[in-house]
Amino acid sequence: MAVTLRALYEALNNKIPASLSCPWDNDGMMCAADPDMEITKVYCALDATDRVIDEAMEEGCNVIITHHPMIFHKLGGIDPLTPAGRRIALLMEKKIAVLSFHTRMDAMNGGVNDLLCETLHLRVTGTFGIDGEAIGRMGEFETPTEFATFCQQIKAELGSPVLHCVSARKPVKRVAVLGGDGKDDWEAALAAGADTYLTGTMSYNGFLDAKSAGLNVIAAGHFFTEVPMMDRVADWVEELYPELEAVVCEVPCEVLTV
Repeated sequence: MAVTLRALYEALNNKIPASLSCPWDNDGMMCAADPDMEITKVYCALDATDRVIDEAMEEGCNVIITHHPMIFHKLGGIDPLTPAGRRIALLMEKKIAVLSFHTRMDAMNGGVNDLLCETLHLRVTGTFGIDGEAIGRMGEFETPTEFATFCQQIKAELGSPVLHCVSARKPVKRVAVLGGDGKDDWEAALAAGADTYLTGTMSYNGFLDAKSAGLNVIAAGHFFTEVPMMDRVADWVEELYPELEAVVCEVPCEVLTV
């Protein structure tokens, strides 16, 4: 039996509820020429970039599921002379749909931050976040580990080529985990009782202030802290609809460290 885009979107909405999204977020059905089209194959990627769209077409996929919203800020129009307009025009022409699930996928049970804790062998003990947004996870090691040892573990498990970090000269035991852009949440991590904060990106001043407050901070890269989730999303699609094939993006991080 054919699976339609509308059916997949409704199934994913049930699994990843929109009620978990932050008020400022924009995700959901980003682009769709026909919500009732039959799905041929699903492509899972962190972002709907030009390279990702090209690879999805090469794979014969007509649905792309991303974590980051393809349309985040309000568009004044679909201008094919702009990067966003060009992508949308191409997707509509080729009848390729884009579904995005952003902060709700961070906050949900089994989402981005639970997976980060699982990958790094941290036992989840609670949540944290600013303004009542319980997106991040508090994780704990059974026994403390050295800061340098934890850094090497992160590089090995996440594939991060470079870490940006500050050490408050504390062992690592209670870790606040927030994948992606967590530069504004370090104080919430500290208030939640963390000795160490792991996120994707931090500001320079944030590093200095956090260290002064007694918090170890590790920024392992926006891409590298979130991209593992796309394997899980592909698994979800195939569990919901065994007749569908979902493939995971092979495009590496496009923001290079050289």
